[in-house]
Amino acid sequence: MMDEFFHENDYHVSRRIYSNRVFDQFHERQAQEIQSLRERLSRTCGCTDKWAVQKIKGLLPILDWLPKYPVKQWLPGDVVSGVTTGLVCCLQGVAYALLASVAPVYGLYSAFFPILTYFVLGTSRHISVGRSMALLKNEFLVVSNKQRFKKDLEAQRILVACTMTVLVGLFQVAMGLMKVGFLVRYLSDPLVGGFTTAAAFHVFISQIKTILSVPIYNHNGFFSFAYVSRNINQTNIADLIAGLLTIFIVMAVKEINTKFQHKIPVPIPIEVIVTVIASAISHVMDLNSLYGASIVHSLPRGFAPPQTPNIALIGNILGSSFSTAVVGYAVAVSVAKVYAAKHDYTVDGNQELIAFGVSNIFGGCFSSFVASTALSRTAVQESTGGKSQVAGLLSAIIVLVVISGIGFLLEPLPKSVLGAVVIVNLKGMLMQVVTVPYLWKKDRPDCIVWVGTCLAAIFLGLDLGLAVGLGLELLTVVFRIYEPEGVKIFRIPSPIFFANIDFFRDKLKDAVGFNPLRILRKRNKAVKKMKKLIKKGELTLTSVRLKHDNNKLKDYDESNMEDLDKPTDYSDLPVQVNWNVELPANIRVPPVNIHSLILDFSVVSFLDISALKGLKAVWQLFYIVGSDPYIIEKLRNCTFFDDEIKTSIFFLTIHDAMLCIHESHPPKTVSEKVTKTFGDCTSFICSFKDEFVAFI
Repeated sequence: MMDEFFHENDYHVSRRIYSNRVFDQFHERQAQEIQSLRERLSRTCGCTDKWAVQKIKGLLPILDWLPKYPVKQWLPGDVVSGVTTGLVCCLQGVAYALLASVAPVYGLYSAFFPILTYFVLGTSRHISVGRSMALLKNEFLVVSNKQRFKKDLEAQRILVACTMTVLVGLFQVAMGLMKVGFLVRYLSDPLVGGFTTAAAFHVFISQIKTILSVPIYNHNGFFSFAYVSRNINQTNIADLIAGLLTIFIVMAVKEINTKFQHKIPVPIPIEVIVTVIASAISHVMDLNSLYGASIVHSLPRGFAPPQTPNIALIGNILGSSFSTAVVGYAVAVSVAKVYAAKHDYTVDGNQELIAFGVSNIFGGCFSSFVASTALSRTAVQESTGGKSQVAGLLSAIIVLVVISGIGFLLEPLPKSVLGAVVIVNLKGMLMQVVTVPYLWKKDRPDCIVWVGTCLAAIFLGLDLGLAVGLGLELLTVVFRIYEPEGVKIFRIPSPIFFANIDFFRDKLKDAVGFNPLRILRKRNKAVKKMKKLIKKGELTLTSVRLKHDNNKLKDYDESNMEDLDKPTDYSDLPVQVNWNVELPANIRVPPVNIHSLILDFSVVSFLDISALKGLKAVWQLFYIVGSDPYIIEKLRNCTFFDDEIKTSIFFLTIHDAMLCIHESHPPKTVSEKVTKTFGDCTSFICSFKDEFVAFI
């Protein structure tokens, strides 16, 4: 029955409006416990065995979860998941190496080294660490833009990529130690969605040349499509057929896996099957010699020797490395939190920064590329029964076996097949575009952020695209902020004391948009002048307004400045003045478009004498909300309150203050707003209480 009387726009506040004075009348305030300096230092600097163990486990999470590992319950699932994910890692590692135009073995390194360190340092149980599709294009563009060497081109590409990887790791470790994991909060879901879709689009364009096997030299990015079109007549038919068949088969089987995921115990590892079949066909039919197909060729066994990063390159890749570090962390933590919520555990954001940072530093020294999390591999690892990072470690062992012994089996594999595998795995990221109509209907500012970030990242590059996305995100936050008509809400973000009181007053002037002292003097002069005119008979009161006689109007002395700075007595003025309409006797007073100012004191922890004097000067204008009890007590002890300044100007919340304002200044109806817009020339009668007396 209640639903019949419910209206969508109805709301009800079930408690009274609380100012501090009213709240104190109904509730007893408990005295705050004050600790001595020695007690505070002892509590802050003390170190116990339990505290030390917690810190060590926080830095090395493996010490916390591995001793509790339930072997019987988790190990079978981790084994199946680790083997399946390891095979996918090998194939994707070889495929992703093509993006940086380096030997496929380096892609295998990227699927091996980062997992080892994340196994020890990471806090997510389900993500698969390695090359991220969202970061591939950024690194690829950086590597390609530094191709200024004529000799040993691949070695130079590796050096650039590894230097960038180490630099990304250093940025992430530094951010983790400084506890700045909160930065990911500024990367909203629409921003990350638009950015990763653009990254996937760049990767898609780059893989077209692999499937068609056409040369486009060093032209990368969105406009490389024009160069592909120019050389379309050089397409290798064998590579094109192999790539298209791979795309069709892999997509079809993946749809089957998705449709029957509850009936199939383990998803069909179609990438592995297609790769094995394609390698066998290529070897038997000798596609490279007879049809000119581009194949993997050499896949060296073993590991490359460790190398130090090139310090000379750091200046050129600093900006790209920082953006890659932030976005890589944002994508990884976003995915990790999804699975953490699904399986009911927590992920430590700052520890994740350290884990990925160390993984990138370690991997970069062993010819590995930037690591984050791969969405497709993570889905495989979780969906095949993975319960912990033991599955990740087993997948690294599978990669190790391929690197050490059986990598030669992949040498006849056509590169177009690997490019097709990459394109198919882009589907999930490219399909994020379907969220645009939904965002447009539900939240247009978020839709603008998504589309703007995506387009900027496509046409301007990923670095500038991320910057544009952040700018759009901040702008939408500004435009979302709603301020009721006639009310200004001013938030004080720090304590107020002698060093910033002048800055506080200047910012307050900027916020209200006028000089309050000037307005106060103008109004006081206007009132004094009207009183004199009324006394002299030159200003008379009609039924609706004051009327002046221009023939008798004279110029009068307007008092000295000291008198104008004092409050004026309005009691003997026969009317109430609306300062925002035309005044009689050619009196000019600048209009003011606000009637109430709310000062948000929620984070003001203390005041000093200088601040108290400044606040004393502005009391007539504002309502103070969210004040700490210490602030109220400080004001009482310093005799801030008197007959005119009372605790009723302090409120517990902004909501309480706004309800109080609405009682004295009800929101205008549509007709009232129209009247205000076109003006009211017949009357200037209004209540003085609807106006404020200016300050400072």
